[in-house]
Amino acid sequence: MEQYKQEFIEFMVDCEVLRFGDFVTKSGRKTPFFVNTGFYRTGTQLRRLGEYYAKAINEKFGFDFDVLFGPAYKGIPLTVAATTAISDLYGRDIRYCSNRKEVKDHGDKGILLGSPIADGDRVVIIEDVTTAGTSIQETLPIIRAQGNVDVIGLVVSVDRMERGQGTRSALAEIEEKYGLKTTAIVTMAEVVEHLHNREYKGRVIIDDAMKAAIDAYYEQYGA
Repeated sequence: MEQYKQEFIEFMVDCEVLRFGDFVTKSGRKTPFFVNTGFYRTGTQLRRLGEYYAKAINEKFGFDFDVLFGPAYKGIPLTVAATTAISDLYGRDIRYCSNRKEVKDHGDKGILLGSPIADGDRVVIIEDVTTAGTSIQETLPIIRAQGNVDVIGLVVSVDRMERGQGTRSALAEIEEKYGLKTTAIVTMAEVVEHLHNREYKGRVIIDDAMKAAIDAYYEQYGA
């Protein structure tokens, strides 16, 4: 596993973004792990998060695209942090863009903030965790309404690797339905591989009991 992936897993633990216990997902599934990106709360955390996104984007897409689009609201700081990191780490100047929830009718009018999107632009979408496709379904019409653009991919922080609407993973369903390339900074399989029975800062995050709970969850909901 790449070094930046290992660092990112530990970073999520440190920020309490990645937690283990008893939780219920938005879809009603009882899960032994939870990813809450709302716990990235400081400038230092956002800077580091942007760097991990930048490395994942470089690995999957390179920088042969023009605009990084972050759907409101969580995608707004993500796209700013990632494009800043791309500039700092790789010297590439990628434009950032997000949508507003409400159309602005004065000043800088319209539904977009950041860079405009124009004919011929190649766009990558950035989000927090794997979705069931609802956000993509809302986001694509906004982007494509701006002109003849090519939406080439989606990057998320964590691939939960569970079923979407059918038997395949949510990311695989998005790839098939919308023709996008998708990637994640890490998958839950990589998280388990890195943390199982390994002491980190004086404690074992995933012991055998938690590993069994995660395995049982994937028996029921895994892709």
